[in-house]
Amino acid sequence: MVVLKALRPAICCSSSIFDDGPLVPVDKASFVKFPLLASSLSVRLSRSNNAKLSLVQATEESSMPIAPDPAAAISGENLHQIPTNGKATNIVWHKSLIGKLNWQELLKQKGCVIWITGLSGSGKSTLACALCHALYSRGKLAYVLDGDNVRHGLNRDLSFKAKDRAENIRRIGEVAKLFADAGIICIASVISPYRKDRDASRELLPEGAFIEVFMNVSLQICEARDPKGLYKLARAGKIKGFTGIDDPYEPPLNCELELPQKGNICASPCEMAETVVSYLEEKGYLQA
Repeated sequence: MVVLKALRPAICCSSSIFDDGPLVPVDKASFVKFPLLASSLSVRLSRSNNAKLSLVQATEESSMPIAPDPAAAISGENLHQIPTNGKATNIVWHKSLIGKLNWQELLKQKGCVIWITGLSGSGKSTLACALCHALYSRGKLAYVLDGDNVRHGLNRDLSFKAKDRAENIRRIGEVAKLFADAGIICIASVISPYRKDRDASRELLPEGAFIEVFMNVSLQICEARDPKGLYKLARAGKIKGFTGIDDPYEPPLNCELELPQKGNICASPCEMAETVVSYLEEKGYLQA
């Protein structure tokens, strides 16, 4: 029989299947995994029995300090070193037993972020879809975070003012990082006009795992295409703060890939996708 005695500050337990021993007080409570069936255990509280301590194995991650005063434990007075992050307080990172390397081994690929940037109408979304299809045909798991699509849900509360644009990219960068941590090839297709915001997303990932693809297509060509009719509205003053018209676009300085428009000759989406796939193969991202 297992006996749990409610002593303070010690937590004790004993069982007939364990070696008897003297009372040993502990200053930490830990999750305990007993090597016997639950049906063979019975638990009771006792005031009269001398408490005994059986073998307890637990990791540091599964333990927490015990306050001498239960009220202090409930109020959190003894939790002196809980990290904070930005406006969030009293938060601690919970580490998973399954990590990035495990997922990569399972998927036979390496998680990364392919960040496609460029003016509206430069072909970012078209490339993203073609690239996702090319990876799918090779048996690789990828997901597209399209700028417009994300604004339908996660970022629906954000405008196109500079502050909200920065927050838009910050959120997309954080979500892209989660995909990469799960071993998935994340394709982010967003104008992301400001260099500092793209660089901030790059810094979230290990070196080499952020692959910036610059769709280097001129404003004149993008405006001539105008697939959504947005340039026409911006020129008419019906859209304010439109990138390339009355809001700047800062081209990358050191991108991993640049897909330029060569005169009137434009590579097909499939050709551009194969260029990116070749880069991934060269860098070892299509194998675990």
